Amino acid sequence: MLTVLLIGASRGIGYELARQFIGSGARVIATARSDAGLERLKALGAQTLRLDVANPASNSGLAWQLDGEKIDLAIYVAGAMDRASANTPPTRDSFDAVMHTNVMGAMQVIPQIVPMVQDAHGVIACISSIMGSLQETTSGNAALYRVSKAALNMVVRCTQAEQPDITVLAIHPGWVQTDMGGEQAPLTPEQSAISLCQTLSTVLEQRDPKHRGAFLNHDGQTLPW
Repeated sequence: MLTVLLIGASRGIGYELARQFIGSGARVIATARSDAGLERLKALGAQTLRLDVANPASNSGLAWQLDGEKIDLAIYVAGAMDRASANTPPTRDSFDAVMHTNVMGAMQVIPQIVPMVQDAHGVIACISSIMGSLQETTSGNAALYRVSKAALNMVVRCTQAEQPDITVLAIHPGWVQTDMGGEQAPLTPEQSAISLCQTLSTVLEQRDPKHRGAFLNHDGQTLPW
C-alpha cells in the first residue's frame, strides 16, 4: 500500500489531496496545527499528526512522531500568502509569517523525512507556484509570496543535489479557489488535487531521472525556473 505524508493538510489543496489519495486506496499521514483540522482529517480516514511548520519547536518533533515509517510520497503543502506589491516594504511580522511557513518550515521538515523517503526510494514534492518563477515574473504583486516560493524552489534544488537516490521536485498546483487563490481562480481544490495526484503518481511510478529537481505544472508539464 502506498504511504503518503501530507505536511499542512487541514484545508484547501492539502485537504483535497488527502481525500483523493485516501479514495485511491493509499494510506495517508496528514499534519495540521489545530484540533479542528486534525478532526477533519481523521474523519476522512487519515492518520494525523499535530505540526505547526512555522514553529521550530513543533518541527523538531516530527522525526520521532514518524519513527519507523517508510514514505513513498511526501508533499509539503503548507503555505502562507502576502498580497502586498513590491512597492510596499514588508513588515517584520509579515516577512516572518510568510518565510517561516513557506521556506523555514520546509528546510526544517524535509531533512527529517529524507531517510524515510530513501527507504521507499520515493518522492518529495513541494507545492510551489509559477509566481516563484524568475523567468515568468512580469508583475510585482504579492512580492513577498513570490520571493518565498523562489526560495522554496531553491530548497528543492539543494535537497535534490544532496539526495541523488530519491526524487525531489517543485510543483505548481494551478490558480486555485482557496483562501490564497480567491474565488476568481479557474480551478477548484478538487480539480487541482486530482491533477496533482495523477502527475505525482506518474512520477512515482516512472522514477525517471528527468523529474529529479524538476519544476512541474500540476498537469506534468515542465515550468521555467
